[in-house]
Amino acid sequence: MNIHEINAPDAPAANGYAQAMVVPGPARVLFISGQIPADRAGAVPAGFEEQARQCWANLFAQLRAGGMSPDDLVKVTVYLTDASFVPANRLIRAEMLAGKHVALTTVIAGVVDDSWLLEIEAVAAA
Repeated sequence: MNIHEINAPDAPAANGYAQAMVVPGPARVLFISGQIPADRAGAVPAGFEEQARQCWANLFAQLRAGGMSPDDLVKVTVYLTDASFVPANRLIRAEMLAGKHVALTTVIAGVVDDSWLLEIEAVAAA
């Protein structure tokens, strides 16, 4: 499948993500609920970087369960509890996606559990 990004020349430039993603049809689409920073046993790491990596690990596990990989991601939404996490989040996302650009939204918001510093949801297509 030829999923590819679009960055309109007459709109603001994207920095490290895609402004839009094209998914030629028909496609199998996987909607991944918000992945939390807890492991299978429910343990939540203390720091932001460890929590972010746990969220990505959980998201990648859902992709594998759906027969997909990070290459199939087209949209990611990250919910951060504090804007101060934006720079670290950007670096970890780039690391976890190995430079792949996706349509992206980052929201500063409260999450369900006070010990969670972020949550990540995604859409993939293959």
